[in-house]
Amino acid sequence: MKAGTRPPWIGLGVAVWVQIASGNAYSFPLYSHSLKSVLGFNQHQLTMVGVANDIGENIGLLPGIASNKFPPWAILLIGAFACFIGYGVLWLALSRAVQSMPYWLLWLALCVATNSSAWLSTAVLVTNMRNFPLSRGTVAGILKGYGGISAAVFTAIYSMLLHSSSSKLLMFLALGIPVLCFLVMYFVRACTPASGEDSTEHAYFLFTQAALIALSLYILITTILDHMLHLSAPISYTFPVIMFVLLMAPLAIPIKMTFCCTRTSKSGMLDRSIASSDNLIQGEASADKTEPLLKSSSSALILGSFQESDETSVAANMLLAEGEGAVKKKRRPKRGEDFKFSEAVIKADFWLLFFVYFVGVGSGVTVLNNLAQIGIAQGVHDTTILLSLFSFCNFVGRLGGGTVSEHFVRSKTIPRTIWMTCTQIIMIVTYLLFASAIDGTLYAATALLGICFGVQFSVMIPTVSELFGLKHFGIFYNFMSLGNPLGAYLFSGLLAGYVYDTEAAKQQELNMLLGSSISCMGPHCFRLTFLVLAGVCGVGSILSLILTMRIWPVYEMLYAGGSFRLPQSSIH
Repeated sequence: MKAGTRPPWIGLGVAVWVQIASGNAYSFPLYSHSLKSVLGFNQHQLTMVGVANDIGENIGLLPGIASNKFPPWAILLIGAFACFIGYGVLWLALSRAVQSMPYWLLWLALCVATNSSAWLSTAVLVTNMRNFPLSRGTVAGILKGYGGISAAVFTAIYSMLLHSSSSKLLMFLALGIPVLCFLVMYFVRACTPASGEDSTEHAYFLFTQAALIALSLYILITTILDHMLHLSAPISYTFPVIMFVLLMAPLAIPIKMTFCCTRTSKSGMLDRSIASSDNLIQGEASADKTEPLLKSSSSALILGSFQESDETSVAANMLLAEGEGAVKKKRRPKRGEDFKFSEAVIKADFWLLFFVYFVGVGSGVTVLNNLAQIGIAQGVHDTTILLSLFSFCNFVGRLGGGTVSEHFVRSKTIPRTIWMTCTQIIMIVTYLLFASAIDGTLYAATALLGICFGVQFSVMIPTVSELFGLKHFGIFYNFMSLGNPLGAYLFSGLLAGYVYDTEAAKQQELNMLLGSSISCMGPHCFRLTFLVLAGVCGVGSILSLILTMRIWPVYEMLYAGGSFRLPQSSIH
């Protein structure tokens, strides 16, 4: 697709809204307890529904392939349709508008609903990574930061506007996200890539990051105030209004550029005229250089015209032309250049990055999917604060991971994956804190895990683009994302659900007093799960360190001199 001539900032400004909408899968803890109570699920059934939530969110190979064949608006349209169908079915079941809906249909509906996030995220992430090819870490950190804060946004809407109604939340997801996609799909498109030479670009990124930090702090503070003070309706309704204003902040950049375009247009015309003159001079010089090449190529063709029937002479002509530069012999790409998917999957670095990411997000999403039950088991009855805290710290990890890795990769040529190593070591300590269930450590462990979980996302995205190129980035990114549902199935569906129900069965007499649903109270409900996750992260830390050592020379080549050097194969 041919890129437009306008700057890419308006696309980034509306992309943050789409990225928040793509975080709809993070709202699962808000209505999971209602699914369990209204539909009569046990914990194993609920955790398997949580697996469907993660499978749908991260099965993105089809969006990745489509991103190279269709415009972004088409990708957004498919995501909006999936959101409407999937969450619409869940709303019909939870509101009892349709009675006795089979379990398999609900499981499939949630897969379809959360698969919308893969389409929405792919559309904006691929487009903006290509629009800002020299600031990949920063862009990934910003977009994934907004994705991380999406859970807190949905929590604020759920508690302040929808009065903690799971049924109303599902209706909001089914209707609100498609409407948003229709409103912004025109603005999400390929634009003239940012050259990195504009002195205001750094200031624009800082402004966007500052707006994101202000938004996250505001949501966290207002959620806590609403929970502690139980504010009246008129006051609580003003909180979401201010939140939406803060969400509009990134659009101030293209608005400012629009008002200043009259002043800059004259200088832009002068720059284009100078560039045209330079191109003309360079064209004449290149014509002089290619003249000997054309002569040598024509000599090879004349040689072949006398011996067309002789196959050996044809081969000789090809060798002659190749030796003189008329034909370039195809070679496999090197790390840092554009890979095809079939070329990347045979590389050890590709699978090392996949397994490291799988360990980090797979273990983290296990805690996220069971966060409500973890809180209840440890005596926290209102788990919305836990979810808001995890969401805020997830955002801090995503934004900080992108920003910090970008700084050190440019100043010290340190590979981004070193931060995956550090955070997975911290995750070992965090899971041991969860397992110990010491009084006062639940909130601290949740905050630490949220930060480490967020870093995995913002580091993986630019890393895979730097190692294997941007041409097929959509496919690579979505293949890596498969680590999320795979981890959810293994660690959450098979491990956490089984351990929880086993411990709940031991407390059967207590459950009869509490009600018909199977509940588990106490640290034993998830202790074994946390110990296994700690061991898995130990293996992931070792693999991450091996990967970092392997790719260090690649980053020294790509970021020599402190700035990104775009490989020749990536220049189109």
